Amino acid sequence: MKLMSFSSALDVSNHCKKRHLLLGNGFSIACRPNIFVYGKLFEQADFSKLSPSAKMAFEALGTQDFEMVIKVLRDAKAILAAYDGVPSRLLKTIQEDADGLREVLVQTIAASHPAQPGEIEEHEYAACREFLAAFDTIYTLNYDLLLYWAQMHTEDGTIPSSDDGFRKPEDDYDAAYVTWEPVNSHKQNTWFLHGALHLFDAGTEIQKYTWVNTGIRLIEQIRDALTRDYFPIFVAEGTSDEKLTRIRHNDYLAKAYRSFSEITGALFIYGHSLAENDEHYLKRIERGKISHLFVGIYGDPDSPSNKAIIARAKRMNVQRRRTVLNVQFFDAGSAKVWGK
Repeated sequence: MKLMSFSSALDVSNHCKKRHLLLGNGFSIACRPNIFVYGKLFEQADFSKLSPSAKMAFEALGTQDFEMVIKVLRDAKAILAAYDGVPSRLLKTIQEDADGLREVLVQTIAASHPAQPGEIEEHEYAACREFLAAFDTIYTLNYDLLLYWAQMHTEDGTIPSSDDGFRKPEDDYDAAYVTWEPVNSHKQNTWFLHGALHLFDAGTEIQKYTWVNTGIRLIEQIRDALTRDYFPIFVAEGTSDEKLTRIRHNDYLAKAYRSFSEITGALFIYGHSLAENDEHYLKRIERGKISHLFVGIYGDPDSPSNKAIIARAKRMNVQRRRTVLNVQFFDAGSAKVWGK
Protein backbone atom coordinates (compact mmCIF):
# COMPACT_ATOMS: atom_id res chain seq x y z
CA MET A 1 0.00 0.00 0.00
CA LYS A 2 1.25 3.46 -0.89
CA LEU A 3 0.75 6.01 1.88
CA MET A 4 0.06 9.68 1.27
CA SER A 5 2.18 12.27 3.05
CA PHE A 6 0.82 14.15 6.04
CA SER A 7 0.78 17.41 4.06
CA SER A 8 -1.21 15.71 1.28
CA ALA A 9 -3.68 14.43 3.83
CA LEU A 10 -4.14 17.98 5.12
CA ASP A 11 -4.75 19.18 1.56
CA VAL A 12 -7.38 16.47 0.99
CA SER A 13 -9.15 17.49 4.21
CA ASN A 14 -9.19 21.22 3.42
CA HIS A 15 -12.80 21.11 2.23
CA CYS A 16 -13.95 19.80 5.63
CA LYS A 17 -15.28 22.51 7.92
CA LYS A 18 -13.59 20.99 10.98
CA ARG A 19 -10.39 19.03 11.44
CA HIS A 20 -9.78 17.07 14.64
CA LEU A 21 -6.84 15.06 16.02
CA LEU A 22 -6.76 11.89 18.12
CA LEU A 23 -3.37 11.14 19.69
CA GLY A 24 -2.08 7.80 20.93
CA ASN A 25 1.10 6.80 22.71
CA GLY A 26 3.08 7.09 19.48
CA PHE A 27 2.93 10.87 19.96
CA SER A 28 5.02 10.59 23.14
CA ILE A 29 7.22 7.78 21.83
CA ALA A 30 8.14 9.96 18.83
CA CYS A 31 9.46 12.55 21.28
CA ARG A 32 11.19 10.32 23.86
CA PRO A 33 11.26 6.63 22.84
CA ASN A 34 13.58 5.83 25.75
CA ILE A 35 10.80 6.68 28.22
CA PHE A 36 7.31 6.09 26.90
CA VAL A 37 7.40 2.60 25.35
CA TYR A 38 6.02 -0.15 27.59
CA GLY A 39 9.32 -2.03 27.59
CA LYS A 40 11.15 0.89 29.21
CA LEU A 41 8.35 1.42 31.71
CA PHE A 42 8.42 -2.28 32.64
CA GLU A 43 12.16 -2.14 33.27
CA GLN A 44 11.77 0.79 35.67
CA ALA A 45 8.60 -0.36 37.44
CA ASP A 46 8.63 -1.24 41.15
CA PHE A 47 6.59 -4.41 41.70
CA SER A 48 7.62 -4.82 45.34
CA LYS A 49 4.17 -4.02 46.78
CA LEU A 50 2.45 -6.67 44.66
CA SER A 51 2.52 -10.45 44.87
CA PRO A 52 5.54 -12.17 43.26
CA SER A 53 3.15 -13.56 40.66
CA ALA A 54 2.24 -10.10 39.32
CA LYS A 55 5.59 -9.65 37.57
CA MET A 56 5.61 -13.29 36.50
CA ALA A 57 2.29 -12.69 34.71
CA PHE A 58 4.14 -10.49 32.20
CA GLU A 59 6.60 -13.31 31.54
CA ALA A 60 3.81 -15.90 31.19
CA LEU A 61 2.07 -13.75 28.57
CA GLY A 62 5.30 -12.79 26.83
CA THR A 63 4.50 -9.08 27.04
CA GLN A 64 5.50 -5.87 28.81
CA ASP A 65 2.15 -4.23 28.15
CA PHE A 66 0.60 -3.21 31.48
CA GLU A 67 -2.93 -2.81 30.13
CA MET A 68 -2.88 -6.28 28.58
CA VAL A 69 -1.81 -7.90 31.86
CA ILE A 70 -4.43 -5.94 33.83
CA LYS A 71 -7.08 -7.17 31.42
CA VAL A 72 -5.93 -10.80 31.60
CA LEU A 73 -5.77 -10.77 35.41
CA ARG A 74 -9.31 -9.46 35.67
CA ASP A 75 -10.54 -11.99 33.13
CA ALA A 76 -8.74 -14.76 35.03
CA LYS A 77 -10.41 -13.75 38.28
CA ALA A 78 -13.85 -13.78 36.64
CA ILE A 79 -13.26 -17.25 35.18
CA LEU A 80 -11.80 -18.75 38.35
CA ALA A 81 -14.68 -17.37 40.41
CA ALA A 82 -17.04 -19.51 38.31
CA TYR A 83 -15.32 -22.73 39.47
CA ASP A 84 -15.99 -24.43 42.79
CA GLY A 85 -13.13 -24.87 45.18
CA VAL A 86 -11.00 -21.93 44.05
CA PRO A 87 -9.61 -20.31 47.21
CA SER A 88 -11.05 -16.85 47.90
CA ARG A 89 -7.55 -15.77 48.92
CA LEU A 90 -6.30 -16.44 45.38
CA LEU A 91 -9.15 -14.44 43.85
CA LYS A 92 -8.38 -11.56 46.21
CA THR A 93 -4.67 -11.64 45.29
CA ILE A 94 -5.42 -11.56 41.56
CA GLN A 95 -7.77 -8.60 42.04
CA GLU A 96 -5.23 -6.75 44.18
CA ASP A 97 -2.51 -7.32 41.57
CA ALA A 98 -4.76 -6.07 38.77
CA ASP A 99 -5.60 -2.93 40.75
CA GLY A 100 -2.02 -2.50 41.91
CA LEU A 101 -0.57 -2.65 38.40
CA ARG A 102 -2.58 0.43 37.48
CA GLU A 103 -0.92 2.34 40.32
CA VAL A 104 2.50 0.96 39.42
CA LEU A 105 2.03 2.23 35.85
CA VAL A 106 1.09 5.73 37.08
CA GLN A 107 4.04 5.87 39.47
CA THR A 108 6.48 4.58 36.84
CA ILE A 109 5.43 7.14 34.24
CA ALA A 110 5.70 9.92 36.83
CA ALA A 111 9.10 8.72 38.05
CA SER A 112 10.65 8.47 34.57
CA HIS A 113 8.94 11.50 33.06
CA PRO A 114 11.13 14.49 32.04
CA ALA A 115 11.31 16.74 35.09
CA GLN A 116 10.65 20.04 33.37
CA PRO A 117 9.51 21.48 30.03
CA GLY A 118 13.03 22.76 29.38
CA GLU A 119 14.20 19.19 28.74
CA ILE A 120 12.34 19.35 25.43
CA GLU A 121 14.30 21.33 22.83
CA GLU A 122 12.98 24.58 21.34
CA HIS A 123 12.95 23.15 17.82
CA GLU A 124 10.94 20.16 19.09
CA TYR A 125 8.30 22.46 20.58
CA ALA A 126 8.18 24.53 17.40
CA ALA A 127 7.60 21.48 15.22
CA CYS A 128 4.97 20.09 17.58
CA ARG A 129 3.05 23.35 17.77
CA GLU A 130 3.07 23.62 13.98
CA PHE A 131 1.61 20.10 13.80
CA LEU A 132 -1.06 20.81 16.43
CA ALA A 133 -2.03 24.12 14.81
CA ALA A 134 -3.57 22.24 11.88
CA PHE A 135 -6.46 21.03 14.06
CA ASP A 136 -9.53 22.60 15.62
CA THR A 137 -9.81 20.13 18.49
CA ILE A 138 -7.26 17.80 20.02
CA TYR A 139 -8.16 14.59 21.83
CA THR A 140 -5.47 12.50 23.46
CA LEU A 141 -5.43 9.04 25.02
CA ASN A 142 -2.02 9.71 26.61
CA TYR A 143 -1.43 10.31 30.30
CA ASP A 144 1.85 12.23 30.22
CA LEU A 145 2.51 15.99 30.14
CA LEU A 146 4.07 16.37 26.69
CA LEU A 147 0.93 17.66 24.94
CA TYR A 148 0.23 20.09 27.79
CA TRP A 149 3.82 21.35 27.76
CA ALA A 150 3.77 21.83 23.98
CA GLN A 151 0.53 23.79 24.11
CA MET A 152 1.74 26.02 26.96
CA HIS A 153 5.14 26.66 25.36
CA THR A 154 4.26 29.84 23.48
CA GLU A 155 6.68 32.37 22.05
CA ASP A 156 7.32 35.58 24.02
CA GLY A 157 4.81 34.58 26.69
CA THR A 158 1.79 34.97 24.41
CA ILE A 159 -1.51 33.45 25.53
CA PRO A 160 -1.88 29.83 24.35
CA SER A 161 -4.58 29.19 21.74
CA SER A 162 -5.47 25.90 23.40
CA ASP A 163 -8.22 25.71 26.03
CA ASP A 164 -8.53 22.66 28.27
CA GLY A 165 -11.51 24.08 30.17
CA PHE A 166 -9.74 24.56 33.51
CA ARG A 167 -10.15 27.84 35.37
CA LYS A 168 -9.28 29.27 38.79
CA PRO A 169 -11.88 28.09 41.34
CA GLU A 170 -14.48 30.79 42.07
CA ASP A 171 -14.44 30.24 45.84
CA ASP A 172 -10.64 30.02 46.20
CA TYR A 173 -8.96 32.29 43.67
CA ASP A 174 -5.55 31.81 45.32
CA ALA A 175 -5.67 28.01 45.16
CA ALA A 176 -2.57 26.13 44.01
CA TYR A 177 -4.62 24.43 41.32
CA VAL A 178 -7.32 25.16 38.73
CA THR A 179 -10.63 23.35 38.36
CA TRP A 180 -12.85 22.10 35.56
CA GLU A 181 -16.59 22.69 35.38
CA PRO A 182 -18.95 21.69 32.54
CA VAL A 183 -20.00 25.33 32.07
CA ASN A 184 -16.42 26.19 31.04
CA SER A 185 -16.24 23.50 28.35
CA HIS A 186 -18.14 25.25 25.55
CA LYS A 187 -14.97 26.58 23.89
CA GLN A 188 -12.73 23.78 25.09
CA ASN A 189 -10.50 22.39 22.34
CA THR A 190 -8.20 20.01 24.24
CA TRP A 191 -9.45 16.84 25.94
CA PHE A 192 -7.57 14.13 27.87
CA LEU A 193 -9.87 11.23 27.07
CA HIS A 194 -8.34 8.81 29.58
CA GLY A 195 -7.20 11.38 32.11
CA ALA A 196 -3.62 12.52 32.71
CA LEU A 197 -0.93 12.72 35.37
CA HIS A 198 -1.80 16.32 36.26
CA LEU A 199 -5.60 15.84 36.55
CA PHE A 200 -6.98 14.76 39.92
CA ASP A 201 -10.47 13.84 41.08
CA ALA A 202 -10.85 15.63 44.42
CA GLY A 203 -14.37 14.34 45.03
CA THR A 204 -16.37 17.54 44.71
CA GLU A 205 -14.19 18.95 41.91
CA ILE A 206 -11.77 18.03 39.14
CA GLN A 207 -8.41 19.69 39.79
CA LYS A 208 -5.45 20.33 37.51
CA TYR A 209 -2.04 20.91 39.03
CA THR A 210 -0.19 23.90 37.58
CA TRP A 211 3.27 25.41 37.84
CA VAL A 212 2.19 29.05 37.54
CA ASN A 213 0.20 28.99 40.80
CA THR A 214 2.90 27.35 42.91
CA GLY A 215 6.31 27.84 41.29
CA ILE A 216 6.86 24.10 41.87
CA ARG A 217 7.63 21.89 38.89
CA LEU A 218 4.51 20.10 37.78
CA ILE A 219 6.04 16.64 37.78
CA GLU A 220 7.32 17.24 41.33
CA GLN A 221 3.79 18.13 42.47
CA ILE A 222 2.52 14.91 40.90
CA ARG A 223 5.22 12.80 42.49
CA ASP A 224 4.49 14.38 45.87
CA ALA A 225 0.77 13.62 45.47
CA LEU A 226 1.57 9.98 44.70
CA THR A 227 3.65 9.66 47.87
CA ARG A 228 0.54 10.81 49.76
CA ASP A 229 -1.58 8.18 47.95
CA TYR A 230 -3.41 10.74 45.81
CA PHE A 231 -3.84 9.24 42.36
CA PRO A 232 -4.66 11.13 39.17
CA ILE A 233 -7.59 10.53 36.87
CA PHE A 234 -6.06 7.69 34.93
CA VAL A 235 -7.98 5.12 32.87
CA ALA A 236 -5.93 1.95 32.39
CA GLU A 237 -8.51 -0.61 33.44
CA GLY A 238 -7.72 -3.13 30.69
CA THR A 239 -10.76 -3.94 28.56
CA SER A 240 -12.74 -1.44 26.54
CA ASP A 241 -15.85 -2.06 28.69
CA GLU A 242 -13.88 -1.53 31.91
CA LYS A 243 -12.48 1.72 30.57
CA LEU A 244 -15.91 2.92 29.51
CA THR A 245 -17.32 2.12 32.95
CA ARG A 246 -14.64 4.29 34.53
CA ILE A 247 -15.33 7.06 32.00
CA ARG A 248 -19.06 7.00 32.71
CA HIS A 249 -18.47 7.59 36.42
CA ASN A 250 -16.28 10.67 36.09
CA ASP A 251 -17.82 14.00 35.11
CA TYR A 252 -14.81 15.22 33.13
CA LEU A 253 -14.17 11.94 31.30
CA ALA A 254 -17.86 11.51 30.47
CA LYS A 255 -18.00 15.01 28.99
CA ALA A 256 -14.85 14.30 26.95
CA TYR A 257 -16.47 11.11 25.65
CA ARG A 258 -19.60 13.02 24.59
CA SER A 259 -17.49 15.74 22.95
CA PHE A 260 -15.61 13.19 20.87
CA SER A 261 -18.87 11.49 19.90
CA GLU A 262 -20.21 14.73 18.40
CA ILE A 263 -17.32 15.81 16.17
CA THR A 264 -17.90 16.38 12.45
CA GLY A 265 -15.66 16.88 9.43
CA ALA A 266 -12.26 15.13 9.37
CA LEU A 267 -10.48 13.16 12.09
CA PHE A 268 -6.75 12.44 12.00
CA ILE A 269 -5.38 9.61 14.15
CA TYR A 270 -1.69 9.76 15.01
CA GLY A 271 0.30 7.28 17.09
CA HIS A 272 -2.51 4.86 17.90
CA SER A 273 -2.74 1.16 17.00
CA LEU A 274 -6.57 1.01 17.00
CA ALA A 275 -6.24 -1.65 19.68
CA GLU A 276 -9.21 -3.61 20.97
CA ASN A 277 -8.99 -2.14 24.47
CA ASP A 278 -9.93 1.25 23.01
CA GLU A 279 -12.99 -0.01 21.11
CA HIS A 280 -15.20 2.38 23.10
CA TYR A 281 -13.67 5.23 21.09
CA LEU A 282 -13.29 3.36 17.81
CA LYS A 283 -17.02 2.63 17.88
CA ARG A 284 -17.70 6.35 18.37
CA ILE A 285 -15.90 6.91 15.07
CA GLU A 286 -17.91 4.19 13.35
CA ARG A 287 -21.23 5.49 14.64
CA GLY A 288 -20.31 9.16 14.62
CA LYS A 289 -20.66 12.12 12.31
CA ILE A 290 -17.19 12.57 10.78
CA SER A 291 -17.02 12.14 6.99
CA HIS A 292 -13.26 11.62 6.58
CA LEU A 293 -10.83 9.56 8.64
CA PHE A 294 -7.05 9.80 8.14
CA VAL A 295 -5.01 7.16 9.98
CA GLY A 296 -1.28 7.56 10.50
CA ILE A 297 0.83 4.48 9.71
CA TYR A 298 4.39 4.36 11.01
CA GLY A 299 6.89 2.23 9.10
CA ASP A 300 6.16 -0.54 6.62
CA PRO A 301 2.40 -0.63 5.87
CA ASP A 302 2.75 -4.33 5.03
CA SER A 303 4.03 -5.29 8.48
CA PRO A 304 1.63 -7.51 10.49
CA SER A 305 0.91 -4.78 13.06
CA ASN A 306 0.20 -2.15 10.41
CA LYS A 307 -1.95 -4.56 8.40
CA ALA A 308 -4.07 -5.01 11.54
CA ILE A 309 -4.42 -1.22 11.92
CA ILE A 310 -5.38 -0.80 8.28
CA ALA A 311 -7.93 -3.63 8.44
CA ARG A 312 -9.56 -2.17 11.57
CA ALA A 313 -9.73 1.29 10.04
CA LYS A 314 -11.32 -0.01 6.84
CA ARG A 315 -13.87 -1.92 8.89
CA MET A 316 -15.08 1.40 10.31
CA ASN A 317 -16.49 2.33 6.92
CA VAL A 318 -18.19 -1.07 6.62
CA GLN A 319 -19.80 -0.60 10.05
CA ARG A 320 -20.93 2.97 9.28
CA ARG A 321 -24.68 3.34 8.81
CA ARG A 322 -26.58 5.92 6.74
CA THR A 323 -23.50 7.96 5.80
CA VAL A 324 -20.18 7.07 4.18
CA LEU A 325 -16.89 7.26 6.08
CA ASN A 326 -13.99 7.96 3.73
CA VAL A 327 -10.93 6.19 5.21
CA GLN A 328 -7.40 7.05 4.05
CA PHE A 329 -3.89 6.47 5.36
CA PHE A 330 -0.87 8.75 5.69
CA ASP A 331 2.79 8.25 6.51
CA ALA A 332 3.03 9.16 10.22
CA GLY A 333 6.77 9.76 9.91
CA SER A 334 6.19 12.49 7.33
CA ALA A 335 4.33 14.57 9.94
CA LYS A 336 7.64 15.12 11.81
CA VAL A 337 5.64 15.96 14.91
CA TRP A 338 8.72 16.72 17.01
CA GLY A 339 10.86 17.83 14.08
CA LYS A 340 12.31 14.38 13.45
